[in-house]
Amino acid sequence: MAGTPRIPRPTAARVSLYLRELERRLERGESTIRSRELGHCLGLTDTQVRKDLGHIGHLGFPGVGYRIEDLIARLRFLSGTDRGWRAAVVGVGNIGRALLSYDRFESEGFRIVAAFDSDPEKIGRHVGTHEILPMERLGELVRERGIRIAIVTTPPAAAQDAADALVEAGISGILNFAPCRLEVPPSVVSTEVDLGMSLLQLALQVRLVNGELLEIEEDPARSGPVRARSIRR
Repeated sequence: MAGTPRIPRPTAARVSLYLRELERRLERGESTIRSRELGHCLGLTDTQVRKDLGHIGHLGFPGVGYRIEDLIARLRFLSGTDRGWRAAVVGVGNIGRALLSYDRFESEGFRIVAAFDSDPEKIGRHVGTHEILPMERLGELVRERGIRIAIVTTPPAAAQDAADALVEAGISGILNFAPCRLEVPPSVVSTEVDLGMSLLQLALQVRLVNGELLEIEEDPARSGPVRARSIRR
């Protein structure tokens, strides 16, 4: 697209962080922000912030910083959320139902326009305004409704089959809640949301913050640790 700069993937990955913080500040009535201030609240250096925002074509103003409203508009343009993305949920279990009931997607630039499941007992039922549709109609409705993004919330054993069907239907991106890695072609972007892994990382951080250390006792006759115990210092 003309006028859209090519930006590094690490910078692209931080766009959502910048956007959320800027929108929060705009709601508080703030109109400008400096790179040091934005970096501090996101755990980034001001140099990194300036570099990232330079990549997206926004250099700020000397003595003023960045105009928040202009920067939000630029970030929304780059992500496409100013025009809106149409999405589908595949797998209407507990997580799928929760996502279908989430009412902030549209304000963030995403609209769920279809929900699919392979369980015959669920077909035809509704979650809010969404009718649960059979997987056999996936390809037809992806094209008909202009769906480009899918959210996979199936059990792990069914996730790859769901991904294969989505790729065949022409989906461009998959957000995967199933605790497994999906195999997709390079033309399709897949991102994993692993709640169990996130909880594990949180647990480790809690132990570190609280001064708990892990002491590993090893047996020279074996190649790995025998057992571990926590200690506090």
